[in-house]
Amino acid sequence: MTQHDRILILDFGSQVTQLIARRLRETGVYCEVWPYNAAAPERIRAFSPRGIIFSGGPASVTEGESPRAPAEVFDMGLPILGICYGQQTLAAQLGGTVEGGHAAEFGRAVVTVTGECALTQGLWAKGNKETVWMSHGDRITVLPAGFRVVAESEGAPFALIADESRHYYGTMFHPEVVHTPHGAALLKNFTHGVCGCTGDWTMAGFRAEAIARIRAQVGQGRVICGLSGGVDSSVAAVLLHEAVGDQLTCIYVDHGLMRAGESEQVVKTFRDRFNITLVHRDASDLFLGQLSGVTDPEQKRKIIGRLFIEVFEEEQNKLGGADFLAQGTLYPDVIESVSATGGPSVTIKSHHNVGGLPEGMRMKLVEPLRELFKDEVRVLGRELGMPEEIVGRHPFPGPGLAIRIPGEVTREKADLLRKVDTVYLEEIRNAGLYDAIWQAFAVLLPVRTVGVMGDGRTYDMACALRAVTSTDGMTAEFYPFDMGFLGRVANRIVNEVRGVNRVTYDITSKPPGTIEWE
Repeated sequence: MTQHDRILILDFGSQVTQLIARRLRETGVYCEVWPYNAAAPERIRAFSPRGIIFSGGPASVTEGESPRAPAEVFDMGLPILGICYGQQTLAAQLGGTVEGGHAAEFGRAVVTVTGECALTQGLWAKGNKETVWMSHGDRITVLPAGFRVVAESEGAPFALIADESRHYYGTMFHPEVVHTPHGAALLKNFTHGVCGCTGDWTMAGFRAEAIARIRAQVGQGRVICGLSGGVDSSVAAVLLHEAVGDQLTCIYVDHGLMRAGESEQVVKTFRDRFNITLVHRDASDLFLGQLSGVTDPEQKRKIIGRLFIEVFEEEQNKLGGADFLAQGTLYPDVIESVSATGGPSVTIKSHHNVGGLPEGMRMKLVEPLRELFKDEVRVLGRELGMPEEIVGRHPFPGPGLAIRIPGEVTREKADLLRKVDTVYLEEIRNAGLYDAIWQAFAVLLPVRTVGVMGDGRTYDMACALRAVTSTDGMTAEFYPFDMGFLGRVANRIVNEVRGVNRVTYDITSKPPGTIEWE
């Protein structure tokens, strides 16, 4: 790619490290996240960053085996910003002292600005009190030589520190989270003010560079893309088609678990609007047949994933094979494939994306979106002229409606849920709320309830409605619909969807719940 201004983020295992990258990208600064222990000095030099950011992390600097930044980064003459744990290891590695057992701070806190530095320029004035977001148990008790205090709080006397002769800075708080109101601007002061970045990374530029990379990688080879109809695979397909034209064939495996009209929309959009060669395989009988009698959600996922690969390979073989397999891999997938701490993570449930790579696959991978976050993929889709109903679409799980039907999945249940979902999303759009919500959907509950319709008794299905707000899907809050809206939706569902006589609204946040029910 073109040599843009770059910032390197060394990840020490924080749950919000990706937010640092997102904030930087929003200001036009290209950055990458590397595990702290994968940042060999020669690799850093080859990357040529304008500055380095140390992320937060769950470890304690006071522990003997806790993570440390490569010592060589302090000899490179680069600006450094340490955040939370990153501030603590920055201080400890430069001769300061970090101790535990002091007052911890979690959540919103107030800092008093006691000085000035390049990070606070134009934002925080001396004497002001500013709101920030803290999450720490340890704190610095002795500053390294050359540093001074810029802001302090009750639990963190060194909440913001600076050594401006070396362009080293540290914050005990997290500027990357939205709960620190001036956090994004503080980060921009570091990248643009201290590091001299110009913000030259644009989506139009990425589009041109990605097309050039694809053409260089693929040459005259044939490419197959598994199209799900979701944002990622759709944008990847259109970008690939712009790069290699008729060398691309998309395969859409219809498992019979999409929402109403979505399969037809996928076929029409890609065949008619973009003139992309598309193989549409209706495999709904196969999928629903093998899901018959299965109630365990993990088993449902595995069946759908296995069948997806089998059907995809059948269609691929009919085409005579190809040289490349395209995937809509995103940057979070790349980051999460390597743990910063090297330890195992708890599996809450297997990933929504169906499929996987067949063993012994001879095709080479082409992953044109692997540098992008989800919101950036949407921007790229708009840059490519894709319709808003695709690029602005709410996330939809690979197994489709199967994980929104707890218990056994049948065609009858899927048809019923499609009708409920159509009414719900139609009302959300009518109210102008679709873009304010991260994800909205209905769940068909595995219970029947007594009801009264007219003069008769009913014994029909119940459904749950779910709508959440989120920035990245890692955490989520339920959307606070007014009761009038929920009443209208419930009234339409029980009147228009024969077989459903009760409607509930899920007000669980994530955590403790997950966004999907299975």
